[in-house]
Amino acid sequence: MPVISSFYGILIKMYFGDHPPSHFHADYAEFAAQISINDFAIIQGYLPPKALALVVEWASIHKDELFEN
Repeated sequence: MPVISSFYGILIKMYFGDHPPSHFHADYAEFAAQISINDFAIIQGYLPPKALALVVEWASIHKDELFEN
């Protein structure tokens, strides 16, 4: 899966045209989650709270770009 961003050991990945709902993948150490682009809720998986907070902050800044992808 293509990595579109990485920061603080977190990898953000996304497939173009992946299955609905619109989402991206976030991996941190042994944790992985699918995150909704609409409301940044976890669809599947788990991230520790601090990692999730960083992912949500990043996603809120890049929301338009995520929807374009």
